[in-house]
Amino acid sequence: MNTLFDYLKALPFYILPHHALSWIIFHLARIEWSPVKTRLLKIYLGLHTVNMSEAEETNPYAYKNLNAFFTRALQSHARPLAQGSTTMLSPVDGTVSQAQAIRQGRIFQAKKRDYSLLELVGGIEALAKPFENGHFATLYLSPRDYHRIHMPIAGKLTDMVYVPGRLFSVAPHTVNTIPRLFARNERLVCAFDTEAGPMIMVLVGAVNVSAIDTVWAGSVTPPSKNKVIHTRYESVDIKLEKGAEMGRFNLGSTVILLMGDNITLDELIRDGNSVRMGQALANFVPETEKTMVLNEPF
Repeated sequence: MNTLFDYLKALPFYILPHHALSWIIFHLARIEWSPVKTRLLKIYLGLHTVNMSEAEETNPYAYKNLNAFFTRALQSHARPLAQGSTTMLSPVDGTVSQAQAIRQGRIFQAKKRDYSLLELVGGIEALAKPFENGHFATLYLSPRDYHRIHMPIAGKLTDMVYVPGRLFSVAPHTVNTIPRLFARNERLVCAFDTEAGPMIMVLVGAVNVSAIDTVWAGSVTPPSKNKVIHTRYESVDIKLEKGAEMGRFNLGSTVILLMGDNITLDELIRDGNSVRMGQALANFVPETEKTMVLNEPF
């Protein structure tokens, strides 16, 4: 239940200079001078409990700057991938904010709040249409979480859409109180063709998230933050395997996974539950089998 305290905590985000604050964090997080870097790391580690035993480099002060620490790699055995040819994986470590059916093009955000699928993907009808009655999973990455994003299933990139917007916090108290939050924040929409059919991963920006990276485009820093930028990958063959890294946040944020109507969410993918990258998120009926069922005679 939303409380008055939640609304009071969310109120400053309406007036804060979101992009200016994030620009400052961008530069602070890349300072390599040891006295400043060490001080920033001490402040960060004092605020957040981080499990360093899973990282390739377990000493937080060995990273060249704060951003390198945020985007640290894990040891190769730290995140085993769930088995099954029709299993989709959680793309991130984090917490399930919501996961359920998309109902007539509306996505549930929190109690008494939803938003438009079409608005989320930048107003591009061809991207929204396959998911109008599909499923979604909203996964929140806190500052203590592993910040790299992986593929839930093997896929070929078809579209990338940069959508400008605000940088509201995506912490639970703002998700519960700010209307249409995920459709208002700056975001990167990445569409793939997969064995399960079309799939979209929406990487949502937030205050202090100074950059969003993808493995094919690097840091996405559009020349203008005032218009939607849609890039088609028709003649570029970018394929990513299941479990492969596809991007990363330079600080915590949220990934919204859009899936078709041929999937069944895993029983553990429920709001409030913790998830780890590589665990089972859903099972799907392959597009070929779905077509066969639809074409069977009565």
